[in-house]
Amino acid sequence: MPRKRTLIPSPLAWTMQPNPVPPPQLPVLAERGGTQLRTPLPVAIVDTREQNPLSFRRFKGWFARIEESALPLGDYSVGGMENSCVVERKDLADLIQSFTTNRQVFVRRLQRMSHLPHSLLVITAPLAEIKTDYPYRAANPNRITQSLIAVLAGLRLPFICTDTHELGEEIVASYLYQTFLYDWLERNGHGRYLADGDL
Repeated sequence: MPRKRTLIPSPLAWTMQPNPVPPPQLPVLAERGGTQLRTPLPVAIVDTREQNPLSFRRFKGWFARIEESALPLGDYSVGGMENSCVVERKDLADLIQSFTTNRQVFVRRLQRMSHLPHSLLVITAPLAEIKTDYPYRAANPNRITQSLIAVLAGLRLPFICTDTHELGEEIVASYLYQTFLYDWLERNGHGRYLADGDL
């Protein structure tokens, strides 16, 4: 007797697609009354001391230009917002070192970031990898994970984990673009939302 085919697969059988879709032409658009606003593009700032920096070459249409400059705090920012918008980026090895060997310095940096209106910690590693035993390292995955939760709960500083370095590039580029856009809308009397009745 032939087996019946299930029309809707169980959510337990769903798997994440291995290849993310390409990024959009622009992360978001601002409109009022159904008409798109003419908004300027931000200038992305990459700290000159950043090792293995994220590349925003794929997102040139999102920015007026991309500059390298010594930032007072963090690894990435937006031109004109260097003292209010900060992104700190860590790969897994750097995150482990920052929460162990360099803990005091890193915590002080995170405390400074927590006082700014727009701060984000981006880890270019999956959360499952952060919570897994580290070969050749004495660090405890639980301690690193709980330190991240303490950053979120104690400092109220958001963090996001991305599966790949490339996905981290898109997330940071989009965060910088949107932070600038919301700030521009507010400063120019349009309110802090993208479209009427929406975000």
